[in-house]
Amino acid sequence: MQNNSHIEPSTFNLTPSASIKACLFDLDGVLVDTAVYHYKAWKRLANTMGFDFTEEQNEQLKGVSRVESLNKILVWGAVEKTDAEKEELASLKNSWYVDMITKMTPAEVLPGTVDFLTAIHKAGYKLALGSASKNSGIILEKTDLAHFFDEIVDGNMVTKSKPDPEVFLKGAELLGFKPDECVVFEDAVAGVEAAKRGGMKAIGIGEKSVLTQADVVVSGLDKLTVKDLETL
Repeated sequence: MQNNSHIEPSTFNLTPSASIKACLFDLDGVLVDTAVYHYKAWKRLANTMGFDFTEEQNEQLKGVSRVESLNKILVWGAVEKTDAEKEELASLKNSWYVDMITKMTPAEVLPGTVDFLTAIHKAGYKLALGSASKNSGIILEKTDLAHFFDEIVDGNMVTKSKPDPEVFLKGAELLGFKPDECVVFEDAVAGVEAAKRGGMKAIGIGEKSVLTQADVVVSGLDKLTVKDLETL
């Protein structure tokens, strides 16, 4: 478990703040960093079709569904495929990706994640995952994070990609709270936009110059405490 010296369990409140009662988390880039695995799998797929795929392009796929990601990559590579061929390509990419994430360990959890999730859980907040990933279950299991979440909403349960707020609205509904009682933790522009469109507060994980719609922006969960939620 990571150390986070400025989080002190003895100072936790027994109930959440009056305004925020539930926390919804994106997965990739917030709790764990699987971007490198997506990048390797998409790059391998692009290379099989005769073109390259860059890390900069991979950044543009944050929070985007597998199908939409493939469509963007095909446009970048100036390659046209039928719907059936796209389905095969998406499945191939996913098989390579799953092979890599099944080897993940708790050591790959981002700094401060375990301490922060432990803190807000003890403080009485309800937690849900809100991710476009269809492999969230595998990742949470391999990184030993699954037990923190009261509800898990991922790409297997929703039909619309961020910035549509469906994934977060579904999470709020399952937790039993109104949107304005929820805060979303996101590292992607599309994810922050989804939170705001859903009527929720948004804490951005990344750069302020990029996540301009977020209510608060920090570099990682290791920079947050329970008291930060009470001020939203």
